[in-house]
Amino acid sequence: MSRGLRSLIDCGTKLWLDSIDPDFVRINRSRGATGATSNPIIIADLIKTGRFDQQLSSFIEKGLDDEGIAWLLTDMLVREAQEVFRPVWEATKGDDGYVSFELDPLLEDPERKLSVAERARKYIELGKKWSHGHANRMIKVPATEGGIQALEELAAAGVTLNVTLIFTARQYRQAREAIWRGAQTRASLDEFKSVYSIFVSREDVYTAKHVPQLSPQAQGQVGVVVAKRIWQENNEFWANKKLRLKQEIVFASTGTKDPKDDPTKYVKAFAGSDIETNPPATNEAVEASGITIQRAVDIMPPAEVLDEIDRLVNMQMLEDTLMREGVVKFADPHKALLALIAEKRAALKPA
Repeated sequence: MSRGLRSLIDCGTKLWLDSIDPDFVRINRSRGATGATSNPIIIADLIKTGRFDQQLSSFIEKGLDDEGIAWLLTDMLVREAQEVFRPVWEATKGDDGYVSFELDPLLEDPERKLSVAERARKYIELGKKWSHGHANRMIKVPATEGGIQALEELAAAGVTLNVTLIFTARQYRQAREAIWRGAQTRASLDEFKSVYSIFVSREDVYTAKHVPQLSPQAQGQVGVVVAKRIWQENNEFWANKKLRLKQEIVFASTGTKDPKDDPTKYVKAFAGSDIETNPPATNEAVEASGITIQRAVDIMPPAEVLDEIDRLVNMQMLEDTLMREGVVKFADPHKALLALIAEKRAALKPA
């Protein structure tokens, strides 16, 4: 019987990586990983290793500014990961093997004070730009007002979408409906693919702080319950659409935040269907554990736990709080990435 990550994959989960580190991608491709995702934190961590100083020096010599370097390096690393997963994309005829490319997080920076319409226009422009010519690249758009407003036109244009920063069923439905409206205007739905990333662990961080009255049985289960309910609804919505490719849930933010928790907690909870994007440390914990993971995605906590969560957790308040925090966590890492590139520029400058 298979164990560790192999058992997770064997029970029906697609394992995508929360990393585009070329070495990590190769190692985990051999373990069965079939996709990956990128973000500014991942890019910054790779720059800090010094492994890409040569590329950075080359970009600097070409006269690129810090912003230009950030996007060129991101594009380069995403392309490399796409090549690793391209055979998966071909073998599954477009149902797997994707690498996600995150659009400019600074569009959500509160300091910029962009209107919803301005953000939507920019997401549409950038989504078309960074997806052009890429068969197995997904474009990540956040489930903010501006992001959701952009989804219909992007889907209509044939862009393959990964909607991120989803915390509630309300956000999921808004994103799904916008994408489906756009997709139905295409000449063909044969290549239509979309995924919806639910940020799980942040919900349990929220309830630990804001809903301390939850019982020990319910505390730490809110993220699991919300994500499994959305997964069920997603299955039901697409069941009669007769599409060639699956429209899937991505169980994201699956690294536990409470040190008392089993680090494989979320990985095991969602095993059996759709996609998990696990951080490197979480994958290593699963692999080191040697456990055999079995399907659990359709197993809910006891009815009394569900009733307690429904009674005590205000989902709109949860969404509002996590989105306020989320847009900061979305924008600040990109600012930090630009600051890091500026530091590298000074350090790599020829004597």
